[in-house]
Amino acid sequence: MQKKTRFPAQILPSVAAPKNAPVRVAGGLSAAIAQTVPSTAIQRGVSGYSSMVASQPVGAISASSQQAARERMVKRLAVLDGVHPAVIEAMRLVPRHTFIDSALVAKAYEENSLPIGYGQTISKPGVVARMLSLIMHVYAHAGARIPGRLLEVGTGCGYQAAVMSHLATEVYSIERVRGLHERARDNLRPLRVSNLHLLFGDGMAGFPSGGPYAAIISAAGGEAIPQAWTDQLAMGGRIVAPTSTDGGRQVLIVIDKTPSGLRQQALEAVHFVPLKSGVD
Repeated sequence: MQKKTRFPAQILPSVAAPKNAPVRVAGGLSAAIAQTVPSTAIQRGVSGYSSMVASQPVGAISASSQQAARERMVKRLAVLDGVHPAVIEAMRLVPRHTFIDSALVAKAYEENSLPIGYGQTISKPGVVARMLSLIMHVYAHAGARIPGRLLEVGTGCGYQAAVMSHLATEVYSIERVRGLHERARDNLRPLRVSNLHLLFGDGMAGFPSGGPYAAIISAAGGEAIPQAWTDQLAMGGRIVAPTSTDGGRQVLIVIDKTPSGLRQQALEAVHFVPLKSGVD
């Protein structure tokens, strides 16, 4: 039994990226990797989500209206196809404005990605809702909480990790940039989230001590899905991650681990920061 990590942080040593062969994304999927069963929810694109949400601006936000602005945000997200109700409720509970710079608070609940320092951004609310819903739909039978552990690669400012903490029994989130790891720790400390563990280390290597994971979600995109992630994924689990194709495009990839092997589906084009190995 893995000893529970003490919140809000565990410092990990730098871990080299796994050398064994990754799961690559080609223009055409290989016969060994079958596509997942199509569904309306999984086929809907992030670009479609963004345009629908952006058409309903929030406007400036004062300190007294932040809660009202958050309610408007979740109401906009709730009407989009495929967004899981549990994700909507989790995003209602997490104050997004506390994870960004004070100068940008007025934009906290708009459909924008915002800078968080170190060349990184906090994802648009619609993108967060889209990716987390892709995970939640796998566990629809479980109700509002996934009965297992989630791994997030790329903690950033900590917002998505906070949302995930409302969706699963336990969440591990790993960040390779020390400054962002420390910022996320400071952002999350006031929330006292007992089931969320922040790790400083190489996300490409995952965190084997916390596995197997019911799902793995990445906030950065590489040329391939690291083998370590599929190794640490539980049977029946799902990976949601941006990945580059042979043609140079970055697309959202969903991988399901089944008794018959890995089933993969390439979804819409996306734009995330590069997935890197090592720590800074």
